[in-house]
Amino acid sequence: MSSTRRPARHRRPQRALAIGVPVALAASGVLAYGSVFGLGEEERAAAAEAPSGAAAAADGFASANALGQNGTYGGRGGRTVTVKTLADLEKYATASEPYVIVVAGTIDMDPVGKEIKVASDKTIIGSGTLGHIVGGGFFLGRGVHNVIIRNLTIRDSYQGVWNDKEHDFDAIQMDGAHHVWIDHNDLRHTADGLIDVRKDSTYVTVSWNRLSNANKAFGIGWTQNVVTDITIHHNWIRETEQRNPSTDNAAHAHLYNNFMEDAPGTSIKSSYGNYARGRTRMLLENSYFLGMNNPVTRDATAALTQRGNVFSGTSGRNENGGGTAFDPKKYYGYTLDAAGDVPALVKSGAGPRVSLGRAATTAAARTLTVAKDGTGQYKTVQAAVNAVPVNNPSRVVISVKPGTYRETVNVPANKPHVTIQGSGTSKDTVIVYGNAAGMRKPDGSGAYGTPGSATVAIRSDDSQLRNLTVANDFDEAAHQSLKDHQAVALLTTADRIVLNGVIVTGDQDTLELETAARDKPGRVHVTNSHIVGNVDFIFGRATAVIDQSVITLKKRWNGTSAGYITAPSTQAGRKGILIHRSTIDGAVTASSFHLGRNWHPGGDRAADPQVTVRNSKLSAAIKRTPWTDMGGFPWKDDRFAEYMNTGPGAGPKSTDRPHLTDHQAASQEVSDWLGDWTP
Repeated sequence: MSSTRRPARHRRPQRALAIGVPVALAASGVLAYGSVFGLGEEERAAAAEAPSGAAAAADGFASANALGQNGTYGGRGGRTVTVKTLADLEKYATASEPYVIVVAGTIDMDPVGKEIKVASDKTIIGSGTLGHIVGGGFFLGRGVHNVIIRNLTIRDSYQGVWNDKEHDFDAIQMDGAHHVWIDHNDLRHTADGLIDVRKDSTYVTVSWNRLSNANKAFGIGWTQNVVTDITIHHNWIRETEQRNPSTDNAAHAHLYNNFMEDAPGTSIKSSYGNYARGRTRMLLENSYFLGMNNPVTRDATAALTQRGNVFSGTSGRNENGGGTAFDPKKYYGYTLDAAGDVPALVKSGAGPRVSLGRAATTAAARTLTVAKDGTGQYKTVQAAVNAVPVNNPSRVVISVKPGTYRETVNVPANKPHVTIQGSGTSKDTVIVYGNAAGMRKPDGSGAYGTPGSATVAIRSDDSQLRNLTVANDFDEAAHQSLKDHQAVALLTTADRIVLNGVIVTGDQDTLELETAARDKPGRVHVTNSHIVGNVDFIFGRATAVIDQSVITLKKRWNGTSAGYITAPSTQAGRKGILIHRSTIDGAVTASSFHLGRNWHPGGDRAADPQVTVRNSKLSAAIKRTPWTDMGGFPWKDDRFAEYMNTGPGAGPKSTDRPHLTDHQAASQEVSDWLGDWTP
């Protein structure tokens, strides 16, 4: 970009189960969700329609007919109520009668660490992605049964001490409960475990959850009795050190199609993965372990059978043996997904969803394979994209084997739900080309222009890039006679785009984040990624979050250090670029780079560019006055700010360096950028 630029512009379907609805409820006729017949004014106000997914029943061991409970269906048959306050959540969760409790907002626990004591026959489910429980969680005591906890985000009871021995603040803890289903939740950043299944709790299924950013993920056991029967499938466990899970004295532990990831570039390192302790009998099938230390361990007393698993970049103990574990199909039916499909499948399907209806819980994504050596279905990435049907209704995963693919790739707007992912690490699979804006197209139709120079262009909604490198290797030094040197590596022009574990590298205009039109949304979520460039190399009008990533500054073609990280062209009333919990580094001269400048394409006075850089580490390369004008528009008339940054490039608040107040920062979180979308 230059200042004179002109615009160019699952889950599987549920098995039908015979559910034993309580006789008293059936006889009373109170079977319709949201029924308000005979209610008082207070109860009538709280009653609501059940969200999609509230009628679902558990699979796995939670579907068993045992201990007087035929399957797990939660509050099904009871009234549906919507709650937005702690008082209402606790009132209905602890009640003796069945309820479907819809959490429709953020509920802060008071005091921090509070765990609501859930009673039997309850479904606690988030309304879309709105249900957040902050600073505490849920406790299911002895004898509590038939409980479903679904579609919630439970977070942030952490008290500042890693491996905390003082604060037993879990997201979900059960001591002696049975028939419990924990499904499609996001559990993170707790003081103790994310999930604890203790003291002979049994007939439990844990499925399609994201567990992250905690010392302890998931502990099972803490008993001398060999009682617990538990199914754990399609969970994404990452950025956790231990108990991933740890399974102690479980009678039957069936773990399948889980994705265990030790994410690179973070301070959290796994000490072990799946652990069979004591007299546990564990079957571990078709799971995927990425970068884990000691991915599978067992005590000499445990029986562990593993089969069909994939181990990538793992080290240390990887064990099997102790006798045959058990056959789950004697207890329930299930279907395995291929282990190689698990990362993409789980990343796209785990955690809270806008809808948990059948459309959101379809069968495994279709997978197309690409390999340069001919061992895949296609030899080029574009050939695989071309094979995706127009208006495909469900996700298609294009799995690209390691290698360097010298090609341009275009995912058109009429092919949504496409995931392109490398099958190895981010560095193993490289898509690279060298077009620049000023180059002439081979067909003679003119110059490429900035967007047209992109190596990879993602133009379809709900699409993803994972575990690969996208590069533009245009040689500026060799093309000094060329007028326009903008050379895009990756272009996005759609909504709900996920970039995870991606390296995006170039010089000028590396990462272009746009929308399909000025009035169209374009949200992009970048995590665990690495972006490299020197001039305006993160730019465009999209609403973009760059979280827990590394932004590396590089010198220009002539060896000088000077540049701009961001150049937003945000439309008024929309969010721009948020850089959050990230690191800005690079071997460049101190005080030589701006954090950004304000781009008004073609002199567009209606644009209102925005960048917020917060909770990030800034190198000494950042100027003391980090923002600057562009194209005759004063940056101070637009929206640029910092908050709680650290490092030698951070600086105090001044008229030339705006900082958010705490109050302002509270409305500039990742959730404010993404709105009703949970990637």
